[in-house]
This record gives sequence, structure tokens and C-alpha cells, in this order.
Amino acid sequence: MTTLVPARSLRAGSVDTAVLLGAIGFALLPLLSVYGDQAAVPALVGGLVLGAGVAALGAWRRWSALTVVAALVVVFFVAGGPLAAPRTTIQGLVPTLSTVRALASGVVSTWKQVLTLQPPIGTSGTLLVAMYTLAFAGAAAAAAVTLRARRPAFGASAAVVPVVAVVGAIVLGTRTPAIPPTLTGTVLAVVLLPWAAWRSGGLRLRRVVASTMLLVVAAAAGTFGAPAVVGSSNRFVVRDEIVPPFDPRAYPSPLSAFREFVKEDADTTLFTVSGLPDGASIRLATMDRYDGVVWNVAGDGSAEASGEFRRVGDVIESGTRGTPARVSFHIDQLGGVWLPTVGQATSFDVTDPAVSNGLRYNDATGAAVVTGGVHPGLSYDIDVVVPPVPDLKTVGRAPASDVAQPPPAAVPDIVLNTASDVARDAGSPVQIASALSSWLSQQGFFSHGIVDRGDYVSLSGHGGDRITTLLGGDVMVGDGEQYAAAMALMAREMGLPARVVLGFKPEADATGKTASDKPVKVTGKDIKAWVEIPFRGYGWIPFDPTPPPEQTPQENDKDKQTEPNPQVVQPPPPPPAAVNPPDEDTEQPQTDDPAPKEEATPLWLRVTQVAGVAAIPLVLLAAPFVVIVLLKVRRRRRRRRSADPVVRVAGGWDEVLDVARDLRHPTGGLATRNESARALAASFEDVPDGALVASRVGALARSADRAVFSPATPSPEQAAAYWADVQVAVAAMAHSVGWRRRVRARLSTASLRQENRRRRAARRSRVVS
Repeated sequence: MTTLVPARSLRAGSVDTAVLLGAIGFALLPLLSVYGDQAAVPALVGGLVLGAGVAALGAWRRWSALTVVAALVVVFFVAGGPLAAPRTTIQGLVPTLSTVRALASGVVSTWKQVLTLQPPIGTSGTLLVAMYTLAFAGAAAAAAVTLRARRPAFGASAAVVPVVAVVGAIVLGTRTPAIPPTLTGTVLAVVLLPWAAWRSGGLRLRRVVASTMLLVVAAAAGTFGAPAVVGSSNRFVVRDEIVPPFDPRAYPSPLSAFREFVKEDADTTLFTVSGLPDGASIRLATMDRYDGVVWNVAGDGSAEASGEFRRVGDVIESGTRGTPARVSFHIDQLGGVWLPTVGQATSFDVTDPAVSNGLRYNDATGAAVVTGGVHPGLSYDIDVVVPPVPDLKTVGRAPASDVAQPPPAAVPDIVLNTASDVARDAGSPVQIASALSSWLSQQGFFSHGIVDRGDYVSLSGHGGDRITTLLGGDVMVGDGEQYAAAMALMAREMGLPARVVLGFKPEADATGKTASDKPVKVTGKDIKAWVEIPFRGYGWIPFDPTPPPEQTPQENDKDKQTEPNPQVVQPPPPPPAAVNPPDEDTEQPQTDDPAPKEEATPLWLRVTQVAGVAAIPLVLLAAPFVVIVLLKVRRRRRRRRSADPVVRVAGGWDEVLDVARDLRHPTGGLATRNESARALAASFEDVPDGALVASRVGALARSADRAVFSPATPSPEQAAAYWADVQVAVAAMAHSVGWRRRVRARLSTASLRQENRRRRAARRSRVVS
């Protein structure tokens, strides 16, 4: 049987719906910046209108709850195609079976995608389903509750829906939302609290004034008190606490594979690239952490300049200025997890779904990885911006950028000694970097150390011993691995931020340029390593400290010591065992004792801090109710512990009347105790435990009259027994009503106001007499 509910008037229902839709829409507005620009506006507006429309139609037509739910499901899937999954529809309008599958799976899986993608996430796949679902379900729930509620108080409970929407926006949002959280909370409180009071029929002028004062206090406490509690700590958001599955520290140093590319893959086509701008380099990995053994990729969020590898959406925000290009890659024999990139990427177009799901990009370093590894046959396109490389005169005296990087560990002393002497005449940061790069490339010799090919002996690796041998040995010889590692350490010791980049520089044609209009095959011999140093206003500038390949030591120069300019004091040679080449000449082992890093604040502590700050307005809101409860407890204790047994008994009867008044069963102010008892018995007649209440209050009234008017004074035991009966009567009255009425009775001020009126009347009578 269908249960009919009284319809809300058109005018009142329109006001209710408009207020709730506006509040939900305002609560979800911060999510627009997560999607980027106005991409999610249709899903937001469409979800609000459709959800509220179906709920309003169901209330007007007095559909059953089951019918309303069925209608909502149908509308969700029919309209969800154009609004949330347009790529699965026909001409962007007509839904298909793929639309139904996409929406059904999106309701479950989209939330994880939204949280793990780097904003702006775009609108690909089913990403818009999250916004559409929040708006649609929120509008439908709010409209259905407020339009179909039997009781005004229950209709006012729809104000909870925008609050839930705010929670959803916070969970899916970013650290710096477009609309400040304080503004969102203040606007919703100013709108929803008066509406809820009006909807429940309890809007009074004094309540408006009291609520306004309470809002002012809460807003002031949140605005000025929160900074005092949390200081300058960052806002806690779920997105920043979800750790991506890729941890670069679990993989060997990419720089350690430098010699392997040269020895094993010198003539092997690793990948083919098209559209490469003239002079642009291909980046494979960016390393900014040195542990005394290898340079490795940080990328775990431990330092701001290291960034972290995160999933990205359709568009990657980038403030880099330069030459835009679309570069195409086709993987041939390249393996590993590192994905070749160029410049600063603004979007990825990967055809392989598995690779697309495993793609992680670090916008701080411009490097990318595929968690499942790259494979032959993989093709992808990247929209990039290649920044210009300014000359040294243009950089001038610009200071180095102030960036946070992991501190290097176990750096040999010779690094600082050599760097200080080489750059002693430099007058600016860029001159220091240029002096280090020029000295290494001019005074050093080039060799890959492949003796079978006639190379001069040169050990692989770039640990502390190898750097010591490079800078302090008889002959400074090595390849890009050693020179880039040494220069980055020298720059760090001179106070300049620096990082090592491993990548490829394809050979130029006869004109000195790489052809951008035709595919270029990249082989292992194109491997390069260079150093990047940031300067304020110019970004990261590359420096190549590697000597040219034709600059090799001659056999008759083996005994001739390289004379660096300037001369440095050479340390004693390292023990022979330290310079023995490893069995595999392509990779250095990881250190057992990684560089110590600062202990991050435990997650539980951050959650506690956030909860403490969030509790401030709740405490302020709860403070008046706590005061009311304490005043009632104090009054009851004063009555029960009075020294005069007569006063104690009379106070017990007053306690019964006060509880009845708070339960909205008041008696006449001038009625006798017996008349009040009969009135209470009549008012509780049709409720559970009504008979118990009637019998108890009648006996209590007679006992109170006997104690007050009898010449004999009741004993303390009799007064205690009377209060025990009072407790039974009070409990029976409380259990005769619902739990909501009991809670409201505990927080009601009716009995306290009545007590104050009695006291004022007593004072006036004493003054008159």
C-alpha cells in the first residue's frame, strides 16, 4: 500500500529547493579547480537540476520511495552519458551500452582516480562521474527529505546534505582550493542555520540574534584561533597523503647504467622520436639525491625540488615558457621503467591502456616512469614546452633559486677543495657554475673505459672513491657519468642547488641540427649526462662538463700528471681494493646506510592536530548546551543536599515540576501540589508508563504537602527516600517520550527561566513587604 504524504506548498517547496541546491552547488564549487577550468560545470549543474527535479516530481505526484529510487536510477544513466561520459555516447547525446557500463563502474572506481591524479585531472574516461554523482545524489536526497517530510523538524534535517557535500569536496580537493574553507563554512552556516530554523517552525527574533552572535564568535575563533593553534602548517588533505605505488628508491640508480648503454647498446636502436625541436635533449631521469655511492632519484616528496611521481590527467599545468611542440616516441629496445620525455610536458597521449594507468609524471623534474615498465612497440605522444637556454651574459648576476633538495652524504673532501680553488675568481653564481663546467671539460680527458675498443682505462661508477680518483688521480679521465656526478657535487659544496640528468642527445646532421620533421633513431651511443642548476627568473639551466670525445689521453701522457688550473693539493691515493672494477661494469650497488632524512610528522599526530583545530568551533557551539546541563545539575544537587529536610522534600517536588516543564508538560503556575499532580497524570495518560507517572506524582504531591504543612519535621532518611521516589518518577516521565524529546528536555532552558521568574517575584514581594 502506498503511503501518501502531505505535499509541501509550491512557494515553500520552491524556497526549500532553491536554498538547498544553492548550498550544495556552493559546497562543490572547489572541485571545479580539481578538474580544471570549467570542464565539470555541466556535470555539476546537470546533476543538481536532474536530481532535484526527479525528487520534486516524486513529491508532487506522491510516488512511493521505491518509485522515486527507480526514477532516479533511470535518469542517472540516461542523462549521465552527455554530462559525465560523453565519449561513450553517440554524437555526445545518445547513451549506449558502453555509457551504462562506464557510469556503473565509475560510481565505484572514479573516486580513486580523482584522488591519485595530479590536478587538473581533466575529463577523460569516467572522471566526471564523481562530480555528477555528488551533485545528483546530494540534490535528490536534500529535495526528497525536505519536500516529503511529515514533520517540519525532519524536513529541516536536509541541511545536513550540503555539509556532507563539503566533506566530499574536502576529501577530493586540493591543498589550496579556489574558495577558502573559512568562506565556504561561513556562507553555509549563514544560509543553512536560518533556513533550518524557518523550516522547522522555530525561527524567532531572539534565536536569530543568538545564532548570529554564536556564528560571529565561531567565525572569529576559527579565523584567529586556528592560526594560533596550527601555526603555519599546511592544510591536511587526503590527496597529499595517498602514496603513489611507484617509489624510485626501489630501483637502481639510472646513472649507474650509463656504461651499460655504451657497451651493450651502442648501435642498438632504443627508440625512435619524431617532432624533436632543434637542440632539444631527451630526458630519461633526473637525480638529486647522493648517498656517497650513487646519484639517485628522490621523487618521494621528501624535498620540494624533488617533487614526486603522480598520475596526471588530460592536461598538466605548467608555468614554463618556451617553444611548444608535439613529440612522438616509439619504443624499440629500451627497457626499464623510465619513460623518455622532452622539456616540460603539458599532456600525454598513450594508446596502451595498461601503460596509461601505470604512467607517473614528476612535474618538478620533468621525468616520467611507467610502473609496469616500458616495452617494445609502445607508442605515445607528448605535448611539451621546451624552455630556451639563456647565455651566461643574460643570466648575469642572478642569484641561484632557493630550492629544497635532499642533502648529499659522504662527499669526499677533495670535492670542496677543488671546487673552491677552481671558482675562486667567480663573482656570481652563474660564473661559479660556468667555471666548474669549463674546468672539468677542458682539463679532463674522455674515455668510456672499454679496453677492447682501444679506450684508455677508466673505471665506471661515481661513488666517493671514484670521484676522489677523478679529481685527485694522475690523469683526470672518465665519461659523462663521472663528470656530471663530480660537477653536481662541486656545485652543491659551493652552495648551488644542482641535479644530474641522464638522457639522450641524438647526433646532429650536416647542418648541426637534429631534423624535427622526420623520425630520429636513438641508440645507446647517444646517451649523455649533464648537470642542471636553477637561477632565479631563468629556471633550471643545463651545463655539460664532459670533455669532447676526441679529447683522450695519449699513451705517452700516462706518466704526465694533469695540471689543473689552479693546482690543488692531492690527497693520498685510495687503497687499491677500493678502485678494483666491479664484476659488472655497468652498475654500482646501493648503500646499506642511506642518507638520513628528516623525520616526517607521524600521520596520527597530523590527524590529531587537524581534529583539534576542527573541534574548536564544535566546542564553541556545544558550550551553551554544556552550561545549561551544568546549571541543572547544580540546581538538583542544591535541592537534594539542603540542610533542612523540609526544604529538601519541597525541592524534590520542584524537581519533578521542572522536569515536566522541560518535557513540555507544564502545570499551572498557581496550582497546588495536588492540582499539579492531577494535571501531570492527565498529560501523561496516553503515553507509555503513563500509569506509573500518575501514581508516582500523586504520592509525591501528598508526601510533599505532609512534610511542609505537618508540625513534625521529616527525618533525613525520609527525605532521602522521597528523593529516591522522585528519581523513579522523573525516569518514568523521561521514558514516556521519544529520545529526541529527552535530549531537547535536557538542553531546554524552560525550567531555568521559570526558576528565575520565581526568584524575581520572591524578591519583589520581600521589597514590598
